[in-house]
Amino acid sequence: MTNVIIATTNRGKFGEIRDLISGQFTHAYSLLDFEDAIVVDEDSPHYADNAMKKARKVGEHFGMPALADDSGLEVAALGGRPGVHSSRYGRNDEERIRRLLGELNGVPWEDRKATFKAYVALYLPQKDRCYVFYGELKGYIGLGEHGSGGFGYDPVFYSPELGKYLAELSTEEKNTLSHRGRAIAALKNFVGNG
Repeated sequence: MTNVIIATTNRGKFGEIRDLISGQFTHAYSLLDFEDAIVVDEDSPHYADNAMKKARKVGEHFGMPALADDSGLEVAALGGRPGVHSSRYGRNDEERIRRLLGELNGVPWEDRKATFKAYVALYLPQKDRCYVFYGELKGYIGLGEHGSGGFGYDPVFYSPELGKYLAELSTEEKNTLSHRGRAIAALKNFVGNG
C-alpha cells in the first residue's frame, strides 16, 4: 500500500502498531513526526466512534491514510471500568495500575475477570471511507505486577491462553494474541485482499 499515519503520540503504542502492520504500508509515521499538533477530543462512550473520529480527522488534515485505535480494559468486578477511560484513569501507567489494584483490593481471583478491547479504524481520504476492525483478549487482573515488558496495564493482565502476564511476553508473543494484534490481523487481511 502507501504511507500511513498512526494517529498516536504514545511511543509504546506506535511501536507496537508499526510492528504489527509492517509489510502492509511503505512507511508508518506517528503524530510525533509532524509539527502540526492534532488534538482529537475522544468524547464518545464508544471505542469505535472515537477511533473513527481520530482516524478521519488525522487523515483529512494530512491528506494520507490514517490508522487510529481506541482500546480499553473492562473489569467485570468494576462494572466494566475503566473502559473507554482506561488511558485517563491516572496521569501515567504507574498511577493507573495503582488505582486499578486499589479498587480491586480484597476481590478474589475468580472475580477479577477482565477483557482488553481494541477497535482499529483505517481512514482512506482518497475514498473518503473509514473501516473498523475489532479484537479482544480475555484474562484476569493479578494481585500485583509481573514482568518488565509492554506498557499500560500489561504488568497486571494475566492471559490464561499463555499462562503469563502480558508484560512477561516478548513483543512477538504479545502481538500474536493481544486485542490490538487481533484487530490489526483483521485489518491486514482486509488490506491484503483489497
